[in-house]
Amino acid sequence: MKNILAWCGPAFMLAVMVAVPVARAAPVPPRQAGEKRVEQGVATAIDGTTMNYEIGTLFVPENRDKPDSRLIGVGFARVKAARPTGAPPIFLLVGGPGATMLDIILDHDEVARRRVKVWQAHAEVADLVVIEQRGYTLRGDRLELATKALPLDRPMTVADDIAIVRDLARRAAPANPGKDLSGYTIVQAANDVDDLRKALGYDRISLVAASFGSQWAFAVMKAHPGIVARAVLSAVEPLDYGYDMPAAVFGAFQRIAFDADRDPGLKPWLPQGGLIAAIQATRDRLAKEPVTVVVRDAGGAARTIVMGLEDYQLALITYSANAATFPRFVLSAYHGHYDDWARDDIDWRKAEPRALINPLINIGLGMSAARQSLLWSDPALPVLGSWNFASYLATVGEWPTPDAGDDFRTPVSDPTPVLFVHGDWDTSTPVDNMLAMLPYFPNSRAILIHRAQHNGAFAMLRSRPAVAAKIHDFLRSGTTDGLPTDVALDPVTFARPDFPAPHGADDSPHPTG
Repeated sequence: MKNILAWCGPAFMLAVMVAVPVARAAPVPPRQAGEKRVEQGVATAIDGTTMNYEIGTLFVPENRDKPDSRLIGVGFARVKAARPTGAPPIFLLVGGPGATMLDIILDHDEVARRRVKVWQAHAEVADLVVIEQRGYTLRGDRLELATKALPLDRPMTVADDIAIVRDLARRAAPANPGKDLSGYTIVQAANDVDDLRKALGYDRISLVAASFGSQWAFAVMKAHPGIVARAVLSAVEPLDYGYDMPAAVFGAFQRIAFDADRDPGLKPWLPQGGLIAAIQATRDRLAKEPVTVVVRDAGGAARTIVMGLEDYQLALITYSANAATFPRFVLSAYHGHYDDWARDDIDWRKAEPRALINPLINIGLGMSAARQSLLWSDPALPVLGSWNFASYLATVGEWPTPDAGDDFRTPVSDPTPVLFVHGDWDTSTPVDNMLAMLPYFPNSRAILIHRAQHNGAFAMLRSRPAVAAKIHDFLRSGTTDGLPTDVALDPVTFARPDFPAPHGADDSPHPTG
């Protein structure tokens, strides 16, 4: 998923740490590639137990294809195993691209302390290593640029997004003098993982990754065959699948709608044909004419915004990330209640910082001509639009990262044991992505989680600890004994619209303006 709202970090965090402050020495310039600087810290979990960790910087060439490349810092953290297990270290690869995990050592809230337990659980299996992304790390550069705000007196469009990305491409190099932006590719990021492996003295590693992190993991296995002992990949994003097929995303909508249409609490608001019919009707209405909505902001001032078809398409993708509230948005818009959406849309049009490694990595990775042809002819395109890919495809050649090429993107048979874990309600990286990869990994297993959305394997299975324990067994020894092929999460409690249900069985909308 690559729409303009997806440039922030991933919608999941595998774990966070709460740190005792560590002393920081004055920075010393690195002497050579592969050098690392390490400090010590202590994290405290929700139950009061503590966990020692290392936080460090690995220095790597900005562009390994250029002998005179400058060195850049890539942050990492390591938690040593609670006791020797003989298992390969677990490397966690964060999503994005454009997300950092080292800032979590500054958090001291309850959520942070609970997530320390996840790190402790991993450290019962093996050493745990978290590596950040080049160009977006607290131990090196964070390449960002601010976008310009969009007007409120007309609908927002994909053309606006293309203009934003084109403007970022134009300003990126001048804003970063002395930096070689052509080095911020997924191949170079895969090489960073291998360099950290060698710097920490490991022979082989295990990977745990989700979303872009899974794509990063595929790149590691492709660029460095044999170094990965096993992997657990969730919210799967293959190398040629950086832009999701609208029909596959719409399929996830339909699976959410199946439950929503049978929810007694939503029934009074549902039209004939259910949630999907409501989506289609609202889409058709806004295609004919945009709506003007006046809302009050937090300070009580009136704000007016005009919203049209493409605003709605972006909103569908964005709100679908939370299945519990997605039907409320769909039914509110269907019945002409736009206020909550309008307030969000006002925020979406504000100027904001963007992580440059998102377009640098994604546009450099690119996609095959065959998949691009399928993308533009997808039958669900009229419903969902092209927010997830149009701006990047339109600006290919305007960013400095080289195309990775079809040889790199195309999957090949790989004997690495991989455990795929995917939710069938994932609207960011639909389950079709995972299914497409199974034939290429003959030693793989897959767990399909009904009602799970876009998240890491252990987060999706928080309510199923016995299954999570089996995944840890896989990371420990490679065993797949006792692993299920599917897991059903508990039914979702859907939020109801916050306006009275219409009277009688009526499948026509009731606009309120």
